[in-house]
Amino acid sequence: MATNKRIAFFISDGTGITAGSLGGLLAHFPETDFEQIRIPFTNDINKIEDAQKRLANAKLMSGLRPIVIMSIGDSNLRNELKQVDAFYIDLFESFLHPLGEELNEKPLTRPGVSHSITGSNYGNRMEAINFALGHDDGMTHSGLNQAQVILVGVSRCGKTPTSIYLAMQFGIKAANYPLIPEDFQRGTMPPILDGYLDKIFGLTIKPERLHSLRTERRPDSHYASLANCREEIGLAEALMRNMGIPTADSTSRSVEELSAIIIQKIKT
Repeated sequence: MATNKRIAFFISDGTGITAGSLGGLLAHFPETDFEQIRIPFTNDINKIEDAQKRLANAKLMSGLRPIVIMSIGDSNLRNELKQVDAFYIDLFESFLHPLGEELNEKPLTRPGVSHSITGSNYGNRMEAINFALGHDDGMTHSGLNQAQVILVGVSRCGKTPTSIYLAMQFGIKAANYPLIPEDFQRGTMPPILDGYLDKIFGLTIKPERLHSLRTERRPDSHYASLANCREEIGLAEALMRNMGIPTADSTSRSVEELSAIIIQKIKT
């Protein structure tokens, strides 16, 4: 149970995605209750001063110095921000500059480098996102041969958010298909997936969690009932097991964890 309360700021001169990606560090301290505040586009002295006021006020209100995870390329702005008493995790000083010394290369420091819209990686990610959206829930079969992974599982087990995350973060083209009673009766994957067995990855989930998720969408329905959830999951797991499809349980895993497992499977 959390017993402490700390305020954590994510301050960046860009969108804050890079700094925010380190927010997972906080999960390693379950006894501390973190209030997370994001301050993006802190890219001039006026915005730095505004951020300083918020940091000072946070310390005054909580009685503890705030934690700051920051990604600001301009060294003058970084140093100015640090005039306020806080615990700083500086992505440039902690990671980029030491790496630059090892590589004997000066790192780029302009905002948006990590997610540059001019690079090919951005184009790949946008193409993958469009693919994932177009192939969500078996929406279309066109171009399915381009998929790098095809996620299957019962409705509401986490296929869509995992597909989108794979596309956004890694540029992986992921399609997803729901497993339905007709598939269980046949004892096979949806017919359209014939020939793609090597690309299929299954997601499963605990019945109680699925019951909760489905109840939010369709309360008091057979679809959401715990008994139906148990039956569907049992049939889906048996089907995937019989067909030799690798699976992961999404019940307590984040999309980041699921994606890491799937990527490992793709690379093997």
